[in-house]
Amino acid sequence: MHSADVNLYLVGFMGTGKTTIGRIVAHRLGFGLLDSDHEIERRQGKTIPQIFATDGEPAFREMEREFIHGGHPEKRTVVACGGGLVVQPGMSAALRERGVVICLHASLETILRRTSTNKNRPLLDVDDPMERIRTLYAVREPIYNQAGTVILTDGRPMLDIVQHVLRVYRRDAAEFARAAKKHGR
Repeated sequence: MHSADVNLYLVGFMGTGKTTIGRIVAHRLGFGLLDSDHEIERRQGKTIPQIFATDGEPAFREMEREFIHGGHPEKRTVVACGGGLVVQPGMSAALRERGVVICLHASLETILRRTSTNKNRPLLDVDDPMERIRTLYAVREPIYNQAGTVILTDGRPMLDIVQHVLRVYRRDAAEFARAAKKHGR
């Protein structure tokens, strides 16, 4: 595989900018963009809150696994992963086998501000969203930090974040392609 074809997986907590940054980065690379949450909604014909209500969170997590294991192109794609996708056992490794993984990070206050107007987040449909964010983040942070290079999105101009993501992607994609060639992939 050529380094210019390696997929990019953006992971991190909800509200860190995965879809927004992913859209710009995909455009700059000439790649397609897929948002795992949107793809699952499209395939199921239901919103994520509807999936959580009718099928439950475990069923949704299985849909995420199916999407990663075969529901998207193997190259030239930026995938904005749902916030809980990489947290599932084995998913971080599965992403790293398929491409470059970059974790976007933001402060809890920024996450609350960015997610407060979006009603399509069933995990935050609670009386105290900040407490839920704190609780979820405490569990997920160590996994996010080990998933891939961490890039802060707080208080930075969009262009700076995009350029940082592109630099890390190009460096890691070259390494990924070398490793793939060495292993005959």
